[in-house]
Amino acid sequence: MEDYKNKLGSLADKLKREQPNTPIQEVLPVKAAPIKTEPEVQFNNRIPKGLLKRLKTFGVEYDESLKDINIQALELYLSHKAKPDQTTENA
Repeated sequence: MEDYKNKLGSLADKLKREQPNTPIQEVLPVKAAPIKTEPEVQFNNRIPKGLLKRLKTFGVEYDESLKDINIQALELYLSHKAKPDQTTENA
């Protein structure tokens, strides 16, 4: 029992003598905003509530905005569905 008290006493003294290590904050670069090559227009549509929840959850997990997710999804959809001779440049 006496040995235990000595260990506790020495621990308290050790804590008083040593300064605690200050955690170092890690600095990460901010995601660069995509370069806008053409003017933007407003696009509204209605989607199922469950799909919106999934989109928002995905956006939070992968640090992407709903706007960016929608643009990527529409580009991917059109790249798969559009005929080879159709491009967005002709629109």
